[in-house]
Amino acid sequence: MVGVLVIIAMHVIKTILVIRLSSIGDIILTTPLLRRLNAAYPDARIDYCTKPQFASLLYSNLRVSVVYTTEQLPTDAYDLVVDLQNNIRSRTLVRSLHGKRTVYYNKENWKKWLMVQFKLNLSPSPRSVVDRYQDALEPLAVHSDSQGCELYPDSTERAFAAQYFESGQKSLALCFGANHFTKRYPPHHLAALLSILLAEEPLQVILLGGKEESVQASEIMKTLPVAYRSKVLNLAGSCTLMQTAAILERCDAVLCNDTGLMHMASAFGKKLFVLFGSSSSVFGFLPYHTQFELFEVEGLRCRPCSHIGRDRCPKGHFRCMNDLSQTLIARKILDHFKGG
Repeated sequence: MVGVLVIIAMHVIKTILVIRLSSIGDIILTTPLLRRLNAAYPDARIDYCTKPQFASLLYSNLRVSVVYTTEQLPTDAYDLVVDLQNNIRSRTLVRSLHGKRTVYYNKENWKKWLMVQFKLNLSPSPRSVVDRYQDALEPLAVHSDSQGCELYPDSTERAFAAQYFESGQKSLALCFGANHFTKRYPPHHLAALLSILLAEEPLQVILLGGKEESVQASEIMKTLPVAYRSKVLNLAGSCTLMQTAAILERCDAVLCNDTGLMHMASAFGKKLFVLFGSSSSVFGFLPYHTQFELFEVEGLRCRPCSHIGRDRCPKGHFRCMNDLSQTLIARKILDHFKGG
């Protein structure tokens, strides 16, 4: 009887809307669910709604039919609405659609609050947010898989990226930004780290980030010894989201903070060297199904001080980033490039 009900449910779901309004990393982390929904309901049309500035992440996705935005909202009735944002704005949208069935992502904010306020960890084995997204789909016979995130740069974006790469040159992307200060490894530390790398290995280093991060990129370049500046290409603020994705697709490895570009790189299976400051793996935002090495300062009683990051260190010492060893990080990256 249960099998019959599942088959009936699968036949009636012909139109699906997935909602995730922001931000870069969170949206990329929904792409495994798009693949799984497509596998479970191969004849269904899957639409997506997000904010306009992130829509390009979905335009070339093979699973998505129409990308709507908060400036051009969907109006169709859907058989299934999957709200992976689950906030006031997304719920307002859901109510306007009159979908036949809606499922919601459980954000578990109370667990985050307990971890930040009292360092009480109720998730000793952290689950990826992708797996928590997946929980919303459990009643729908949508099965998990072992594949990672997906992004699809088009031919023009790949052609844009190609001009920055020399044949046979090993390349390292540096994604140095983040929305919040306490998630950013300081520019002078990054310059020191690059100096160690470039003194030993003739890498091509590419700085990637948005226009809002161009000041930090300039700080890295100015602090970097003159002898190494010609080996570092600063593209911060010069690329669209999907041009950035195309560049990451070609790079051999990526050094990054806890940022949306970390998840963007993970969609191409890149080896990631990840720097966590105020971030914590407890919150479920580690790279998904790709190789990575995580660098973090263990044992700090003040960490994490927030589940999203802060504009300043509340303690004033910023040890969660300042105590990360540039030498250790550089050595791990060098080992990777030398096949160690």
